[in-house]
Order: sequence, then structure tokens, then C-alpha cells
Amino acid sequence: MELKTIKPKKLEVTRAENFPVATESKVVSLGTRVRNARQEQNLTLENASKLCGVSRSTLSKIENELMSPTFDVLQKIIAGLKIEFNSLFGPAPSQGHSGRRAVTKSGEGERYEQGKSYQFEVLANELAHKTMLPFKITVTARHLDDVGKWSRHEGEEFVYVLSGTLRMYTELYTPVDLEVGDSIYYDAKMGHAAISISEQDAVVLWVTTQRPSY
Repeated sequence: MELKTIKPKKLEVTRAENFPVATESKVVSLGTRVRNARQEQNLTLENASKLCGVSRSTLSKIENELMSPTFDVLQKIIAGLKIEFNSLFGPAPSQGHSGRRAVTKSGEGERYEQGKSYQFEVLANELAHKTMLPFKITVTARHLDDVGKWSRHEGEEFVYVLSGTLRMYTELYTPVDLEVGDSIYYDAKMGHAAISISEQDAVVLWVTTQRPSY
């Protein structure tokens, strides 16, 4: 039987330049977004500071980019002005294109601290109105007293341990210790808190889901 040589078909490579490129929106500063949220509600600095539980001078400095707020101060502003966390970062989604993406190089995320408990690095912070909020978090707390109280909010959360050992407390379950490569997924409306039980601080990928605002 005669064997025929089959020549491989030449693959056609579609070049990236053949595709339209979405134009990027200008990134608006966090301070400007806080000011816009306050002004949209016709609130003075004095009234907004009372609602947020943050001093007038602190709120003014944040709006004018004279200081970067700690994570707990940012949470107070979000609660007081009733705004979404992810709406404070990056441009609004482009109306002309359905696809979006964000690349965060190592160490280039927005950084915040929450007392002696956590150090946050906000990932994909160039995109606003995300349904997922990804963080790289260094857990510095060693005792529940360092955390202070349960965290609880809308949505669900996924935690993946990158280094160290994490002890995860959830309101309705016994604590669980998580090593590198371990993960946990839970309802964020259930009280939760985490501490590091390793010699070094635990570092985790922490993803929170949130309903889109558009």
C-alpha cells in the first residue's frame, strides 16, 4: 500500500494590529472621586465628616490629595457616603467596548493599612465598577484582639494562602488553619476574621465579590 505524505496546512496568524484597540479612559484620582461623591449628595465637608466619622480636616486633605487614607478611614468614608469601594479606583468602563482588562505589576497596586491587622494591596485598581475586588493582603495580626471585631458585608469571599500560615475565623464554624496553597470560600455576611500564626506574616490573595453598580 502506497503511503502518501500529508503536508501540514499553513496556519494563518491574525495579527493584533488587525483588531480595533479600545481607548483607555483617564484615571480619576481617589480624592476627586470622594469629592464628587460628596458633592453629588449636596453635602458640605462638615456634614460629610459627621456622616463618615472622619474629621473635616482629614476629609479635606484626602479630597485634595494631601494625604492617603488608611484602609479603615476609607471604609468609614465608603459607609458614610454610601459608595462602593471599587468605584473609588480607576476609570469607569468604556461604553464603546464590552471587553475590559487590568494588569497589575508586582508591587504596583494601591496600598492601605488597617491598624495592626492587615496591609492591603488593591489589585486591578485601574478598573472601576468590578464585580470582583481582588487584594493581596499581608496579615500582620497575631491575635483576635488585634483585629477588634468581626468583618461582615454583602457578597462572598475567596482566600488563597500565598505564604505563611493563616488562621481563619468564621462566625458559624470552628477556626481553620490554612497553609500555603490552601484556600477558603465563604459568605461574607457571616462574621469573619483572620490572623497569622506563622513566624512570618501570612500573605494571601483575597477576592471579594460585589454587585455591579451599572
